[in-house]
Amino acid sequence: MQVFHRSTNVISRFTIFGGLFLLGALTFGLATVNRSSWVTRQGIAREQPVQFSHMHHAGELGIDCRYCHTTVERLAYAGMPPTQTCMNCHSQIWRDSPVLEPVRSSWRTGESLQWIKVYDLPGYVYFNHSIHVAKGVGCATCHGDVTKMNVLWQAPSLQMEWCLDCHRHPARYVRPREHVFDMKWQPPAEQLALGLQLIADYDIRPRTDCSACHR
Repeated sequence: MQVFHRSTNVISRFTIFGGLFLLGALTFGLATVNRSSWVTRQGIAREQPVQFSHMHHAGELGIDCRYCHTTVERLAYAGMPPTQTCMNCHSQIWRDSPVLEPVRSSWRTGESLQWIKVYDLPGYVYFNHSIHVAKGVGCATCHGDVTKMNVLWQAPSLQMEWCLDCHRHPARYVRPREHVFDMKWQPPAEQLALGLQLIADYDIRPRTDCSACHR
C-alpha cells in the first residue's frame, strides 16, 4: 500500500534544492550589499562645513599634506588643521569671501570647525598613520589621488580584506620614503623588485593576526 502520493518525492527534492538555492542566493546578496558603497561609503563625497578643495590646495597650489596634517609622521592620527592654519593664508587671501565665513567665525569665537570624518574607522579598529608612513606606504595608496578631488571622498572600501591584501603583499604597494607624500608618484615596471628591496631596507614585517588591528 502506497502511503504517500508519488509526487511527494518530487516535492521533497524541489524543497531541498530550492532551499539550498535560496540560501546561496541570500549569501550572495548579503556579500554584494556588504561590499556596496551603501555599506562601505566608498566613493561617496562628504559635505563639509567649508567647501575645502584638495584639488585646489594640494593639486593646483602644491601644498604638502603635512602642512595641514601635522602629526601624520609622529602619531597614530594624521591630525586636522586648527583654524590658525587656514588663517595663515586666508587672513590675506579671499579674506571677505562668503564661502570662508565659517572659518572667520571659528577664528573670532575660538570654536573649532566641525569637520565630517571621511575615513571613519570603527572603534574596534586600530590604525597608526606614523608606522605606515615610516614603512613607505604613500598617502595615495589609502586616500587616492586627492589632487583630483574637489570634494574629498573615501577612495578604498576600508574593509578588512582590503587591509589584509596590503599586509600580505606589501611589495606591491610600498614606495621609497621620499615619495610617500608625492601624489603623482607611479610604481615603476619593476615594482615587485623595488618592493622586495624596500621590505628589507625598511624592515617591513606586516602582521596579519587579529590583534594587529583589533585591540
